[in-house]
Amino acid sequence: MSTGEQPETMDGTDDTDDRYTFDDVSVVMGTYNEEAAIGKVLADIEDVTDGKAEVVCIDGSSDRTPEIARDHGATVIEQEPQGYGVAVHAAITEPDRPIVVTTDCDDTYPMEQLPEFLELINQGYDVVSGDRLYHGADAMPAFNRFGNHAFAALASLLMGTRVHDTTTGMRAYRREVVESIEWTENTGLSAELLIRPLMRGYDIREHPIEYRERAGETKLDPLQGGAEIARSIVKVSLEERLRELPHEPTQQ
Repeated sequence: MSTGEQPETMDGTDDTDDRYTFDDVSVVMGTYNEEAAIGKVLADIEDVTDGKAEVVCIDGSSDRTPEIARDHGATVIEQEPQGYGVAVHAAITEPDRPIVVTTDCDDTYPMEQLPEFLELINQGYDVVSGDRLYHGADAMPAFNRFGNHAFAALASLLMGTRVHDTTTGMRAYRREVVESIEWTENTGLSAELLIRPLMRGYDIREHPIEYRERAGETKLDPLQGGAEIARSIVKVSLEERLRELPHEPTQQ
């Protein structure tokens, strides 16, 4: 696991044929009544990737969110609202491009940093995880900021590895990471998406990102949602610890 401000250049690699481009990238998100922000988010993705990245939205909205998304060329898959994790789980498993990038649809994440995430994947990282707290996350409510620091401290203690932002919604994954792990959490899926790959030995990079004030209203109750995230961190970390223990063969 490593962290740092800027991607380093690849050493001695002149063969660009093996490097991923935005033609290999799917940007995915769960969307729920985000008509105030979704258009800007999708326009930013289109501008940054020159329209090459595929965009997939798993939508449970009752407003104009899906209509706006389709107008921007996104693939919209409608489902009944079942929570953050259900939507994002469907989003990461739907596309088949080799690189999957998750983001939120509330304009809090910097799509202009997508090239940095792709460069880090090209350097060999399996997961690139956006660290919102590195620059202070001043746009985040103080209670949420405190909670995210606490989540990171709890996860670090349980895993035995220092992490800085367990619940960020902006990450890039190699397809094999997404497909090799059975994801179980709902509200706490964002933490699970970091903890399980890290504890299974995948090469993870936390990368600083700017965090902006959200457009529209938040859908997550900070107390109830925070308790569910903490429970997921404990559950997933302990499950992965038990998975690491040697198992005696069964006797016939």
